Amino acid sequence: MKRSTDRILTTHTGSLPRPADLMTLLNARELDAGYDRAEFARRVRGAIADIADRQAECGLDVIGDGEHSKVNWMAYARARLDGLEEIDAPVSFRGETRDSLAFSGAYDDMKLMLAARSGELVPKRAARPKAFVCAGPIRYVGHDDVRADVENLRAAVGGVKCEEAFMTAISPSNLELYYENRYYGSDEEYLTALADAMHEEYKAIVDGGFVLQIDDPRMATHYNRTPGATVEECREFIALRVEAVNHALRGIPAEKVRFHTCYSVNIAPRVHDFELRHFVDLMLKIDAAAYVIEGANPRHEHEWEIWRDTKLPDGKLLIPGVVSHCVHLVEHPELVAQRIERFAGVVGRENVIAGTDCGFGTSGAGDEVHPEIAWAKLDALVAGARLASKRLWPG
Repeated sequence: MKRSTDRILTTHTGSLPRPADLMTLLNARELDAGYDRAEFARRVRGAIADIADRQAECGLDVIGDGEHSKVNWMAYARARLDGLEEIDAPVSFRGETRDSLAFSGAYDDMKLMLAARSGELVPKRAARPKAFVCAGPIRYVGHDDVRADVENLRAAVGGVKCEEAFMTAISPSNLELYYENRYYGSDEEYLTALADAMHEEYKAIVDGGFVLQIDDPRMATHYNRTPGATVEECREFIALRVEAVNHALRGIPAEKVRFHTCYSVNIAPRVHDFELRHFVDLMLKIDAAAYVIEGANPRHEHEWEIWRDTKLPDGKLLIPGVVSHCVHLVEHPELVAQRIERFAGVVGRENVIAGTDCGFGTSGAGDEVHPEIAWAKLDALVAGARLASKRLWPG
């Protein structure tokens, strides 16, 4: 994995704005609504080539496919796993959180605003989540899809200037959240099965020559999602899921892996976000070379100070968010530079890559960052990294 040896490198978290016509195709595929497979493959290949060009033009160093082959960061995996079965029930993982209970009026208003805007969003909306459960042995069947992802990204980066390329994949613990277990005898058995399956996707990405990013927001969001659970109970929950991720990563060199956790899109009060100090030691047990964390939004910007007392293990990197998806203001490059310099001051300049808090997808949630704003934020990220580099490598 590339390091910031003579300047601060830049990257992002994975999801980048998708064109409206691409979203239409992705939704049709997700809903099995009938689509031309050859046209789908052609459009995805072109979209990934375009998004690679756009990232290079922006000046980003470590780029990805923008998740342009996926309807969103998590639903894509359903089609790649055997053992899941659709049921006649609503998706079960959505429920009250500590935040929605504390700010019920605000959340009710947000739901009304989204409902009022739904007509405007229909052409761009992501497919409605289908309710699936684990009803049989989990087995990975997405080999053709991940092979296409690898080939598309390889072709796209071959003609652009970048330091490195990465590809995202969902963690076992988030699959566990989205697809209720109705087959395995215990959480441990189910997690192991999911980890065994996703190992095949992870290995295919790394064998394809790319850095693998594990997306695991559940590490940071489980506390908010489980009102009444204590910090210690949440730590025990996370510890088991850390073991599952490491099982899925077995045999894969840590230097080819970066691990991402965050608090989801969640443009909301966020008073009950799980503080980094409560789980940072568990996160650092993940067998990865880099950790992609939130560091720019108003609820977590102060947490850079944690690294004064928490030692980043030798050889590891931090990829803190220095622009945020949950603030629609475009950060000034000078502020971006200051954020970078804070992290560099506590973990070392060579151990920092400047990133984003979360993805800038357009999967239709209604509260995501507009593409114009997303690209302006990435421009600010690159400009801020250049300012910081001049100060961190004077002369």
